[in-house]
Amino acid sequence: MGCGIGSTGSVRIANYNRPAASPEVPLSPRTTPIAAPLPAAPEDTIALTLSPDAAGARFDAALAKALPLYSRSRLRAWIDAGKVMVDGQVPLATQKVRGGERVVVAIVPDAVHGAPAPEAIALAIVHEDDALMVIDKPAGLVVHPGAGNRAGTLQNALLHHAPALAGVPRSGIVHRLDKDTSGLMVVAKTLTAQTDLVRQLQAHTVMREYMALAAGDIDRGGTVDAPIGRHPTRRTTMAVVAGGKPARTHYRVIRRFGTATLLACRLETGRTHQIRVHLASLGHPLVGDPTYSRRNPLRFGRQALHAARLELVHPLTRRLCAFTSPLPRDFEALLESLATTPPARKP
Repeated sequence: MGCGIGSTGSVRIANYNRPAASPEVPLSPRTTPIAAPLPAAPEDTIALTLSPDAAGARFDAALAKALPLYSRSRLRAWIDAGKVMVDGQVPLATQKVRGGERVVVAIVPDAVHGAPAPEAIALAIVHEDDALMVIDKPAGLVVHPGAGNRAGTLQNALLHHAPALAGVPRSGIVHRLDKDTSGLMVVAKTLTAQTDLVRQLQAHTVMREYMALAAGDIDRGGTVDAPIGRHPTRRTTMAVVAGGKPARTHYRVIRRFGTATLLACRLETGRTHQIRVHLASLGHPLVGDPTYSRRNPLRFGRQALHAARLELVHPLTRRLCAFTSPLPRDFEALLESLATTPPARKP
């Protein structure tokens, strides 16, 4: 497990008792192509080439699509301030692009005011080197500060562990897990690494596989290819909707318990609540999911979802890195309970 590049070790934990390792469930191999390396650039700049697909778009819109870590308004401000060059020239935000232009963006750091405060919160660090960290997030830990969670988040913990992350957008976080989902997350430690990892996610070359306990009996694996967007009436939740963003989840059966089925789910896209919504759309919501499961006889204190495997290309070495995380104790205990409980007889 790891990158084989002289990291800090397999797991390094401060103020945290890691659950005992459980037998690893075999997961499907990587099937997506490896991303191409980025051109070298100083740490305070981003160098990129606009996609041919951007031809005809406004420059500010094309740049926002190429750099999703930054808002379009922020990129527009940098363009207007002369912080962006296109083929060596200062562009207009409204000019049309041909595609293939070479762009260099000089990053203006965020103001310190209003930034999350560092907090000494325990982190389970699976891997760390100069470019990235892989964190094993426990269930119950919120990733970003927000309404009702201004402190005590993963971002607060990262800023305490690595203060230099204050100079990286979102403190290096490039993807997220729901509060009550446990498992692996990658965090970039530099702007170059973050940009590279975001592009890998956009290209669907980061392999993320989850262990999910779905309600009911599922006899075979499959693929859910259904767009996801905001629920038309419950705006705080997601749903399969015709006008949603494309979303694809592959799943295979690991073990059938009768009342529930353990699945390995591989994301091809990364929409909000994707696995939760897709499984619910099949009539098999996650056990314990308070949002997408209305009538579930099994009791569990959170959605039974764990990010068990992560594969990516290292931003510096270009080597394929693979990380795994054992099921946490509460999830293991749930499976043990199901394994020792006889299935209910049908009348």
